[in-house]
Amino acid sequence: MPLSLSEGKVIRPGYHRELDELRDLQENGRQWLQSYQAQQAKETGINSLKIGFNNVFGYYIEVTRANLKNTPPHFTRKQTLANAERFVTGELKEFEEKILTAQGKIAAIEREIVNGLCSQVLKDATALHETASGIASLDALYSMSAIASLPGYIIPEVNSEEEIHIKDGRHPVVEKLTGNAFIPNDTLLDRDENQLIILTGPNMAGKSTYIRQTALLVIMAQTGGAVPAAEARIGMVDKIFTRIGAHDEISKGQSTFMVEMTEAAGILNNLSERSLVVLDEIGRGTSTYDGLSLAWAVAEFLQQRKVRTLFATHFHELTALAEEYPGVKNYNVSVKEWDDRIIFLHKIIPGGSDQSYGIYVAKLAGIPKEAVSRAGAILAKLELHGSLQETIRHGGKSTERQMAIFEKENKEARRYEEIGRALEETDIDSLTPLEALNKLQQLKRIAEKNGKSSPVTS
Repeated sequence: MPLSLSEGKVIRPGYHRELDELRDLQENGRQWLQSYQAQQAKETGINSLKIGFNNVFGYYIEVTRANLKNTPPHFTRKQTLANAERFVTGELKEFEEKILTAQGKIAAIEREIVNGLCSQVLKDATALHETASGIASLDALYSMSAIASLPGYIIPEVNSEEEIHIKDGRHPVVEKLTGNAFIPNDTLLDRDENQLIILTGPNMAGKSTYIRQTALLVIMAQTGGAVPAAEARIGMVDKIFTRIGAHDEISKGQSTFMVEMTEAAGILNNLSERSLVVLDEIGRGTSTYDGLSLAWAVAEFLQQRKVRTLFATHFHELTALAEEYPGVKNYNVSVKEWDDRIIFLHKIIPGGSDQSYGIYVAKLAGIPKEAVSRAGAILAKLELHGSLQETIRHGGKSTERQMAIFEKENKEARRYEEIGRALEETDIDSLTPLEALNKLQQLKRIAEKNGKSSPVTS
């Protein structure tokens, strides 16, 4: 279906005879010309006769000088060349006029038909609105009744309380599309002890599916429909706010991060005590410290306003909020590590996670082995810096201690490297007993020299 009237082909074939003829002419014009050329060659006996086209003279029949004596009277001379003459016939002229004006006529006919239909629609607008509304209501009621009869769907309780309690909830769309059995999960949200859920866990494990599932089940319940769950009690929600996905608005000059912050601003400035907030990452489009700071501040803002919130994040440091604020609970998506593989269990369990397994997911996606291995080595080095979570908890006081530990670890690493180089340069098989003792004494001196660093106090 075209996006605009000017693109043509708005009216289906078979509705307007002249329109069909013009379209057929456009689509099959080349075949007509080939057929006409073959017909003229047969009738005149001029096998070399050919039909061509140029922008000055239009369509023409070209005959070589050697065959001019065979041209029939209805061939009208149009142009003389050095070795040939060009002619036109009444049929060819009529075809040219049709083919060159076909597009304009098609557009005019379609416009006339559409304008007529619009006038008729406006004339009967009230009746059409009533009919469309009735069909829409019937469609919605039928769809809801069909879903309610499906196995595993129940009629939820919708009340004026503040608790959202879902037992064994499932995502109705993902459940239909996935080829595997869908893993159900519970949800408990209120404005007291379970107000802000910090959800951590690996990439690909199902965090996004879970938080969207909760929002979708709330919508389905409040429309009066059945939901895929074992049990559901939904405390009324006035608005559902979501910040999901990553995209830019380059036509508006907005980066991905700007779009994310604009969406977050819309949520924080418009929420109410009865709202449900679903956040799928905050602060991922900027530097780690910037992003973590913003995510932390947004989480605190939501906690202070007691808004029911599901906050999925890869900033594991946010799990520290549960120790500082009432109503903040940590949950994670469980995984099993087995035989150098990660098995996603898709089950939401209490507690925080300290890994995202992003490097493993990169491996699954096909990132070259050497890049994956290098990423693992870099991650190991970065983790030597200590925990950002500890820094935030202690207001930055632990930074000095962490740097001292890091310096000590660096010195120890250098010591091991020097000992390793000394061993690599030694041909053990050719050493005499005395030389072996001297080499051992040399290694001992290296270890003692580099090991004389002041201990780090805890």
